[in-house]
Parts: sequence; C-alpha cells; structure tokens
Amino acid sequence: QVQLVESGGGLVQPGGSLRLSCAASGSMFSMYAMGWYRQAPGKQRELVASITSRGTTTYADSVKGRFIMSRDNAKKTVYLQMNSLKPEDTAVYYCRGSYSVMDYWGKGTLVTVFS
Repeated sequence: QVQLVESGGGLVQPGGSLRLSCAASGSMFSMYAMGWYRQAPGKQRELVASITSRGTTTYADSVKGRFIMSRDNAKKTVYLQMNSLKPEDTAVYYCRGSYSVMDYWGKGTLVTVFS
C-alpha cells in the first residue's frame, strides 16, 4: 500500500511561483511513474505533468516552459515547480503514482492564483 501526501499549495499572485511536493510512503517508489493532475472548479481533472521511473518528463501544453516536475527517489518525493503562475492555474493539484496494476492518488492541495 502506498500513500501520497501533497503539500505546498497556497495563495499566490499572477507571475508568482510555488513548489508542490508529493511525499510517498511504502516501498518501490523508484519504480513508480508519477503524475501531477489538477482539477479546477466545474472542470474535469487534467494531467499537468508526468515523470517516468527513469526521470523522463512530459508536460501539458498549457504549462510547458513554466512548470518543472522532478523526483527524488531517496526522499520518495516528487515536486512540481510552478513559475509564472496565471489565474487559470487555480485548481486542486493531485499527485498520482502508478506501477503495474497499482494506482494511487493523493488527496490534493489547493493552488489559488489571484490578483
């Protein structure tokens, strides 16, 4: 069983930065593909960024050049560095970990970008 706990959300003005963290419990973290998703009010959950077990990252077009995802296997943690934030980035951000048939989600952290 793996538990994922997100942190780092909060209030920020447009143009600002935040770094989200997702800490995992359990074993075999380094084998997991990890993803950051977000869900804005009234919208479907969408993939923001992902990272493979080998460290290859992909990003949604809407965040390319602004967000950076990374992982630290020794700390069993993934990060999402969010720069140049926009009001449309406001959402609950969720962490997801997947390996084979196993699939886990965190409970989310709220990011609010306001002026």
